[in-house]
Amino acid sequence: MRVAGPKRRPYPRPPAAVPANGARERAPAPSAGPAPVVPAQRSGHSRRPREWLLWQRPKRFIAFLLVGEAIAITVLITATAYSPRPDLTDVVRFLILAAGATIHIQLTRRQEARRRNRGLRGVLIDLTAVWIFPAALVLPIPLIIALVALVRAQRWFSARRPAHNFLFSSISHALAASTAHLAYTALGPRDWGLLDGWQFVVEFGLIVVAALVYEAVQIVYVGSIIALNSARPTMQSSLGTKADNVLEAVTIGLGAVTAILLVIMPPTVAIMAVVTVVFNRLAELDQLQSDVRTDPKTGLLNMRGWTESAQRTFRRAVRSEAGLAVLMIDFDHFKEINDTYGHPAGDDVLRRVAELLTEVTRPGDVVGRFGGEEFLVLVSDVDALQAYHTAERIRHRVSTAAISTRGKRGEPVTITDRTTSIGVAVYPQHGRSIDELLHAADAAVYLAKEQGRDQVRLAGETPFRARH
Repeated sequence: MRVAGPKRRPYPRPPAAVPANGARERAPAPSAGPAPVVPAQRSGHSRRPREWLLWQRPKRFIAFLLVGEAIAITVLITATAYSPRPDLTDVVRFLILAAGATIHIQLTRRQEARRRNRGLRGVLIDLTAVWIFPAALVLPIPLIIALVALVRAQRWFSARRPAHNFLFSSISHALAASTAHLAYTALGPRDWGLLDGWQFVVEFGLIVVAALVYEAVQIVYVGSIIALNSARPTMQSSLGTKADNVLEAVTIGLGAVTAILLVIMPPTVAIMAVVTVVFNRLAELDQLQSDVRTDPKTGLLNMRGWTESAQRTFRRAVRSEAGLAVLMIDFDHFKEINDTYGHPAGDDVLRRVAELLTEVTRPGDVVGRFGGEEFLVLVSDVDALQAYHTAERIRHRVSTAAISTRGKRGEPVTITDRTTSIGVAVYPQHGRSIDELLHAADAAVYLAKEQGRDQVRLAGETPFRARH
């Protein structure tokens, strides 16, 4: 299941995320504004319909949400009307899945609350797909919807999201599971207890198809709403990182195992209840490990994470005798932005600069935040001239960027014509370790500042002046 992960933002923009289906959640970026937030607005549960956080979203977001929900509900009602009536076996299986899901949710409530409210995340994987996906394989649609309702009702107490987010997420879960069920049954599955030889392979293929449908519905439905809520949507912000998608694939795989156990040997489903509790803990530990290495404001590597990655890249470069350079990027007169527009606007600028650095550099380069308004980029397989040109592209990209944010009173503003001073240190000319390269790049930054800013300086050499 997918839902939108929490990003903290003050008033007037909504603080919560748009939930997705299967297992993801996501939230918008922070914004400026000193206006006080009343409790009802903060939680998204104002009694007055006009004050609901839903109406503060972009118009395209609201339109897609309402139309999408109307279509999804229509599909679910129609599918339920044509679904066969549950028999006793279906009811027993439903009760087993409901019991397993309840044990899982109740024993991991605190862990889940921490996962959902920790730092800046793009996509959050909800591990209840372990229970909902097997329902898509073995239960009729009315019981699938009932199980989703039961799971989501219990998740409400740890999700802490505005009602429209939570409702969208719940409908997304039900739509994904019901669509996967319709696709699976249309392929003509056989009784798992009577399979033989190649029939096992064929049936496995059908389960894989159902899993792909389950995931595809989430990607289209949830990814679209997340993208519409973002001013600058990217593939990663809408669909999640590689780690997010691997975690979701494992969760769906565990759901398939749960379905097989439920049909072949129902009592063994109790094992999956234990497995999911442990799995939830492992997912939290993985997120904690990621958070330790990530800067919560920009989503880039922090100094610890950057140093670890840079050291690994450096060792590879030394072994292969390849070139390597460290770029230190210092934003010029950053304090003026905070003083003029407010600190939330300054945060928006830092986030946008982080995005630009990711766009300009290559996937193998190591990008991080050094601290304050300073960033670091380790560029591999380059010589001094190539490293300089990379720094020039960064300088030019930042100076021509138009960054949309809000001023101190919440008014829309666009920040332009901002400059950077960049120092470049190349291995082995300017240092034979990461620390030596950092010191050399830092000294080059100071020289660039002294020479008038908005320029790239190469450590220990005649300066390359920026072209104005």
